[in-house]
Formats: sequence, C-alpha cells, structure tokens
Amino acid sequence: MSHRPGSGLAAVSSALLAMSRRLEVRDVLKTIVASARELLDAEYAALGVPDDHGGFAQFVVDGISDEQWRAIGPLPRQHGILAAMLHEEKAERLADVRKDPRFEGWPSAHPEMSDFLGLPVRDGDETLAALFLANKRCPRAATARDERCGFTEEDEELLAILAQHAAIALTNARLYERSRELTIAEERSRLAHELHDAVSQKLFSLRLTAQAAAALVDRDPARAKGELQQVAALAAEAADELRAAVVELRPAALDEDGLVHTLRTHVQVLDRAHSAEVTFGACGIRALPAAQEEALLRVAQEALHNALRHSGAGRIEVALTRRGQGAVLSVTDDGTGFEPRSVRRAGRHLGLVSMRDRASGVGGRLRVVSAPGQGTTIEMEVPGG
Repeated sequence: MSHRPGSGLAAVSSALLAMSRRLEVRDVLKTIVASARELLDAEYAALGVPDDHGGFAQFVVDGISDEQWRAIGPLPRQHGILAAMLHEEKAERLADVRKDPRFEGWPSAHPEMSDFLGLPVRDGDETLAALFLANKRCPRAATARDERCGFTEEDEELLAILAQHAAIALTNARLYERSRELTIAEERSRLAHELHDAVSQKLFSLRLTAQAAAALVDRDPARAKGELQQVAALAAEAADELRAAVVELRPAALDEDGLVHTLRTHVQVLDRAHSAEVTFGACGIRALPAAQEEALLRVAQEALHNALRHSGAGRIEVALTRRGQGAVLSVTDDGTGFEPRSVRRAGRHLGLVSMRDRASGVGGRLRVVSAPGQGTTIEMEVPGG
C-alpha cells in the first residue's frame, strides 16, 4: 500500500470517522463513495441503493462531473455486474470489466472503465447497497513503463472493511431519519393540540358575535356595528394567539439539525405566512453550547414576532455570523422603529426584557438600535464555548 496516497492506518481511520459523523442518508452515501475512491486510489467510484422495482432508488458517484452525470442519463438498472453486487455476497475483482460475459455496455457519455472492484454493503442478510470502484491509478514508475496495475487482493480486503463500517453508518443514518419522521409527527400532533386550545374558544366567540351582528343589522344598526367591531377585535386576538402558539413551540429539530438549519426553516415558514419579506443568512457558524443555541433561537423568534406584529416592516433580515469562538445574531427590519428609552418609560417593553434576560442568562449581551421611522435592529452576541 506504499504507493497509495491514502494508505496507512490514519487514512483508514479518517475514512471510517468521516462516515460515522454523517447523519443524513444522502450525506452518508456521498462520504462512503468519496472515502472508498480516495482510500483505494481509484479514478471512479459509485454506490447504488436498490429499490423494489429492479432499479436503483439512489446512485451516487465520485470522480464524474455534474455535466458528465447529466449526460449519462437515467439511473442504471440492476443488470450485469451491478446485479452481481446486489445478489451475491462476494466481491468482484476484474482486470477488465468490458471482457466479462455479464458486461452489457454503457451509455455513450459514460467514461471508459477497465479494471473493476465491486462489493455489496450488507447488514446481515440484507443488501443495503453496492459499492463499485474502477480504474485503479498506477504508481508513477509503472505509468512510465506503460504497465497496467489494477486492484489487488489487499484492495479487496480494505474495501471489505470499509463496507462493514459503511453498513453501520448507513443503518444508523436510516434510523436517524426515521426518528426524525416520528419526531415531526409528534410535533405536528402537539401543535394541533396547542392551536386548538389557543384559538378554538376565540373562533367560537367570533362565530356567535357574527351571528348576533347579522340578527341586529336590520332592526338595530348601531348595535350591529358594535358587534362587528367586536368581531374584528376577536379576529385580531385569534390571529395573535395563533402566531404566539407557533412561536412558543420549540423546534424539535434544534438538537439534531443545529441552530442554522432550524433558524433558516423558521424564517422560511414566516416568509410564506406573512406579507413582509423575511430572509436569513449565515456565515462561518460553528456548533455552540446547547443553552446558547436555544437562547439565540428564542431571541430570534421574539424579535421576528415583534417586527411582524408591530413594525409594519416590508422586509426583515435575519443574520447569524461568527465572532471569535461565539456568534452574533441580528434581526433588522425597515419598519416604523421606536425610541427605546420612551418604550421603557412607558412600560411597553416589546419583549425586550425577556430577550435581555435570555442573553445574560447564557453569558451574552443584547443591543437594540432603533429610532422612529428608521427601523429596528436587535443584536445578540454569545461567547461560544
């Protein structure tokens, strides 16, 4: 293995660790393919996950550009050498795949391949995927003498080790995605109960008041007008309680997906639900202590709620950037703005007290920049860990 750039125990360890760190199935597949290609010094690598209809549900490649992959066309079917990897337990190592009797050709845009090494990725009796490598890179000395090298028995043994760990990583990723599906289902159920409790009484009152207004409109227009005003007030309260219920639900994905993904998803939901344009950007963010991530998320939610409810903004920008070991969150709107000192004197805090408490509770600080007619920026910095 001395000629292989990725040879040695450290390279093997790096490949296995890379696979174990991924949680999404697609990321695991890509990591497996890239690790196998680098470790065995192959020009091309691919991994196919079978479906239940004689084809591949997913097929990931490494060493082929996106343009080449699009030109190749549809996903391959389970035939020839590919089928062998899915229906047999042993590896296939060939000096020239084109001379094998099972070879059935490939699309015109497909790169030329000769030497081949393939192995099923199995979990017990189940074949999870098939891993393929082609065109072993020869050492410079052999290339200078125009010699062919090809995959070795040592390569086959190394790929077998990689495949065993790939099976574990892929199984863990599938379990993780399944657990997320269950968590989402539980969260939806909880949300339904929250919304029912928060809004159903208001909607019932709204209906009765509207009926009373309809009954009075002919014989007592003045009272009917009063009832309609009450309808408008009840509708506004119901909308506020609906939004508050959504804001108070802590996203269950925060621990799994991290702050950036969770906050981006929250912003996308608000952007669809409101007339104001709500955008999100992140730069250089690393994982933060859990308490700091939750505090940042809560402050962002509160600041967004205030901006959408009170500012009349047409655009709200949320940004999360790295600062030293920590991070800075900013929520900026182009709304009416306010005078922070006047708000404090009037006792109308717009959630500023709770946001300051959340910031100080995790060793951070909160800064509010606003003026009438000039919009508002809420900025929170945390130290990291």
